[in-house]
Formats: sequence, C-alpha cells, structure tokens
Amino acid sequence: MAQAEIGIIGGSGLYKMAGIERVREVRVATPFGKPSDAYILGVLEGRKVAFLARHGRGHLLMPTEINFRANIYGMKKLGVERIISASAVGSLREDLHPLDMLLPSQFFDRTRHRISTFFGGGLAAHISFADPVCPTVVKALHAACEVNQVRCHDGGTYLCMEGPAFSTQAESNLYRSWGMDVIGMTNLQEAKLAREAEICYATLAMVTDYDCWHPEHEAVTVTQVVEYLNKNAENAQKIIRAAVGVLPRERSCKCGSALAHAILTDRKKISPRARKKLALLVGRYLK
Repeated sequence: MAQAEIGIIGGSGLYKMAGIERVREVRVATPFGKPSDAYILGVLEGRKVAFLARHGRGHLLMPTEINFRANIYGMKKLGVERIISASAVGSLREDLHPLDMLLPSQFFDRTRHRISTFFGGGLAAHISFADPVCPTVVKALHAACEVNQVRCHDGGTYLCMEGPAFSTQAESNLYRSWGMDVIGMTNLQEAKLAREAEICYATLAMVTDYDCWHPEHEAVTVTQVVEYLNKNAENAQKIIRAAVGVLPRERSCKCGSALAHAILTDRKKISPRARKKLALLVGRYLK
C-alpha cells in the first residue's frame, strides 16, 4: 500500500512544510544511493504526502551534489504519483518581479556534470520529453496562486544551469536573447527523472531576484534576498497546500504511461541485474 500519493520537493528557503498532520520521518534506501534527507510523511488537506528538502535540512547540498536519482526513486518507492517541486529562481524578464511565481512549461539544459536518467547498464529507454510538465498539476498550482492572491505567470522556460556560481553578464544576456524566462540550478533533472518514473511533475518557480543582466542587480543586498526567500517560502507553502487540496484523485494524463513505448532493449537480452535494479520502474513492461 502506498505511503504517499503526492510528493513535495522544497528548494532554497523551503526546508519544511507547514500544515502536515500525523507526521513521521522515513529514510528510504534506493539502488542509486541516499536521497537528500529523510522524507517527511503525513496528511495535508486530506491527502497522503511526502515532503523532501532538496538540499537537505540546513541546506547542506549544492545543486551538483544532489542525488536526483535517489530523490525521485525514493518518491516512487513511497507510492508517489504526482510531484510539486518548489524552486528559487532568478528572473530574466523585466515583468517577472521578485516574489512573483512562474509555472514553467519548458526546460532548457545548461548542466554538464549530472546524471539525468535511471537507464543504462544494459537497459536503454528514451522517454518523450517534448512537454515536460503535467498539465493537471500546473492547473492546480495556478488555481492555488489565484486563491492566495499571489502574482502568477503561466508558461515560460526554466533554464537550468550547473552552478554553484551564478551567471556572468554575458551568459545572462545570452539567455535573455534566447527567450529564456527564469534561471535556476535544480529542476531539469527532477523533471526528466520524474517522467522516467511515470510520476506527474510540475515546478513552482519562486522569483527571488533579477539575474545579473538587470541594471539594479548589484543594488540588491543579501538581506533583501533572504527576505524574498522567506516570503517566497511562506507563499509557496500556502500555494502548495491549496494545490494539494484540489488535485483530482485519479490521473487522466499521459504521465503514468511514459515508459509504455520507451524501452528499446530486446527483452530477452536484459540482464537479471538490470531487471532487478529497475524493477520498480519497468517491471510491469517486462512481464
């Protein structure tokens, strides 16, 4: 029996989730190593949820150090079918102000040192990723922003950079010329792995400041950034709670069958080791 149906991943500034009842912590073992922290299980708005601090409580992990595979596999092992992921981002548009929320419809990968797939080692699969977020989860997040009167922008592209240093001005201006909307360091890998795990996924991108292209960027103090992070975290908790409450109980999207036509390896040639390691993800397709 599933221990959770909805996963919540908290980013910078969001290390806990208020309002969860019947709380308990669980450590989840995975074939890909340890997740970022213990999962916080409980009930939120009448739904079973699992919360995970992406960087660990206390913000111990840099983006490149995060074990994204373990984090998403752990959600799958707990029974999660949908993930809401909160992420602090910088704005690449004048009209995307600090404290605004953006619900990206696309991602652009500028990372270089990360593993973004569960597959390999004798089992090849290629998921469709043209539309990387779940429209059902996005719709719930949009409604939740409206209810809480938080300025929200639908659509746009989240550029995922390697980090941990922020962009140079040349990079920031190039990304703007490409039509990118926000910049962050974490959500691209999560989105790909969630799709491979057949979990619905959407990002709540919390605008903390303007990226360095903006002429007023240098005037922003650390105190202001922390203030925006805290306010964004407060708003995000209200939005996520409301979204959890309105998500339909049954899935009607395509996310739950993402692997149906993705596995290319001849079933007879898949090794016992690969079958065992990925059984949670592909077992129903290898019978």
